[in-house]
Formats: sequence, structure tokens, C-alpha cells
Amino acid sequence: MEFEKSEILKNLPKQFFANLVIKVNKKIAEGVDVINLGQGNPDKQTPEYIVKSTQKWVASPQSHKYSLFRGQPDFKQAIADFYQEKYQTTFDPEKEVAVLGGSKTGLVELPLALMNPGDVFLLPDPGYPDYWSGATLGQVTFEKVPLLKENNFLPDLKSIPEELAKKAKFFYINYPNNPTGTTATREFYEELVAWAKKYEVGIISDFAYGAIGFDGEQPLSFMEIPGAKDVGIEFYTFSKTFNMAGWRVAFAVGNADIIDALNLIQDHLFVSIFPALQYTGIDALKAPERDAEINKIVDRYETRRNAFIQAAEKIGWKAFVPKGTFYAWMEVPKGYSSEEFADLLLNEAGVAVAPGNGFGEYGEGYVRIGLLIEPERLEEAVDRIAKLNLFK
Repeated sequence: MEFEKSEILKNLPKQFFANLVIKVNKKIAEGVDVINLGQGNPDKQTPEYIVKSTQKWVASPQSHKYSLFRGQPDFKQAIADFYQEKYQTTFDPEKEVAVLGGSKTGLVELPLALMNPGDVFLLPDPGYPDYWSGATLGQVTFEKVPLLKENNFLPDLKSIPEELAKKAKFFYINYPNNPTGTTATREFYEELVAWAKKYEVGIISDFAYGAIGFDGEQPLSFMEIPGAKDVGIEFYTFSKTFNMAGWRVAFAVGNADIIDALNLIQDHLFVSIFPALQYTGIDALKAPERDAEINKIVDRYETRRNAFIQAAEKIGWKAFVPKGTFYAWMEVPKGYSSEEFADLLLNEAGVAVAPGNGFGEYGEGYVRIGLLIEPERLEEAVDRIAKLNLFK
């Protein structure tokens, strides 16, 4: 017997990162020493205090039962306390916090929870490719909002046609931004809140890289802006803040109606996440060493950013200097598409990068560099690229 995939699955966008991994692994299998700058996976281990906490909670009998459907109350309280401390915002743990098995889960399931087939939402371009997956699974329509260099990769709200703004139900934003590395300004967020209220559009802030800001600046949370909770929610993940990518621990905070819808769909899909990970999450957020460990992670990425940018500038490869995340967004040389340039680097220099067109139409002309290896290897990658004589 053969079983055919559903039409929804057939229409899912091609998994961009999976294809990139196949290309890189093929080169490695051929014996090439590939310097992989195309990945988005934190390369260092989870802080020791979190590992020890997890070991303790995994061994605890109270972790071995089903979790409460909508998460452990103590974990939700710790999340609310964390946001109060870091961003001076107040949330009701029961009504304004949702526990998630990774922020990707919440971002992809949101259209299923809050939209109807044919509804429209707005997505940044370039942007995180899995946003598109949520649109397909939810059978909704999306329109792209360009993020352009001349506007520091922030959406130009005035350029969104009024007819589209009136039709849109939600607008996804992501700062610090993947893939460009830019951060949002308070002025932009204030303008966004006013725009959202005018057109009655819900704002979905993907704050995955919220802890990673450079040059002494803490990235701004959308929830810090007066009125933000009235119009939207914010997703936050432990993956980047605590190097816990494989643990799948995240949450959303904000508007009670949106949070309730996310909780409701998860009532039917999951039984929350492993209780031990929720208890560990409490320790991760409240331990005395939390900020010191986060600062170590951020300092490491900033050192790598500086090493890569300085090396690239020496060969004439100019960067849009990232203010956050662990990426650099680099223009490709004239005469190449993003895909052609990425393939050339992999095949001729043994350097893997993520072609910008994988992040959307307006990512064409760029490649994303992952700052997820040590400075010496980043500099070696640039040295290899220099030998191709692509930059004058």
C-alpha cells in the first residue's frame, strides 16, 4: 500500500536549512575541511548550573508525571518575574503567559489558533523561513514587507498600502533580526504600536535573540513600549539566551486573548513540556549566576563579530555591522546571485554560508554568516575567500 501526503504537506515550502545541510555534508564526505558559517545552532554547551539543575529535576519523582496542560504555575511566575526584572513589564502568569516547546512551535501554530483560511498576515522579508510554514499549515495568505538596507532593515510602515493594512490580521516582527543582525529602535516600536491600533493588526514579536546585543546595549523588548500588550505578544526562547537549542524550552507573553488561543490549541496538541525542563527553566531564570553566564555568551559572539568584520574589511568585503544576534549579513560581489556566490564559496574555498534568497525575495544579494565558530576559524574563512579575488 502507498499513502499519499495531504495537500497541505505537499504545499509546504522547501526546508531551506535541510537543503543547506545536505550540501555541506556532501562536501565533508568528499574529504573537504569545510568551515561552516551557514548554521544557526549555538556551538557551546549549556551553562553548567543549568545542566546540574536538569540532572536534579530529571531524578525527581515529581517530574515523572504529566505536566499540567498549560504549564507549571511556578515556571509561569518565574517568566513573569524575569520580564518584570529585565524589561519592567507586568504579566499575569495565568492569563498572559504561554509555555512552549520551542518558540518555533508557537510561531508556526499561531495562524492555526487565531486565523481562518484566507485571512492575511504580514511577514518580514528577509525573515525566518518557518514563518511561511505557519501560513501553509493554517491555510492563510501572507504578504511580505521589505526590510531594506536604506531603512536599517526596519519595515517602512508608511509604505504598506492602506488597503493591505486594513486586511491584515497579524504582523510578525523579529528584532534583534535574523538574518540581518539589526535591532529595533524605541521610535520604530512606538510607531508600530500606533499603526497596529489604527489598523487593528496584531503584532507578533519574535524575540529569539533578545539577550544578544552588542556594544553595551541590551536589545529592546517590544513589550517595553506602552500599549504593546494591547496589540500583541512576544515569543522568547531559552535556545539562544542559555545555549539550550536542543532542549526546546520557550514561552510567549502578552495579550491575554492571543495567549489564550495559543494555550487552547496546545491543549489539543501537547501536554505542555517535560516538567523537569520547566523546573530547570525556573532555576535558569532565577539563579544568581544567570547574568554572568549570559554575559559570557554575548561577549563571545561580540568578539567573533569583531574578528570577522575586521578580517572582511581588509579584503574589501563590507558588512552591515550587526548590533545583535550571532549573524553577519554580507552583500555578495557584483555578478553573482546569493545562491551562486554561496555555491562558489563552498566548492572553491570550502566555506559554507547561507544564501540570502533562502530568507525571502529581498534577501537576494546577501549571504548570512553564522558567528558560531572561534575567531581563528572565522579569519581563516575570510583568508580562503580572499584567494578567490572577488573583492576589489
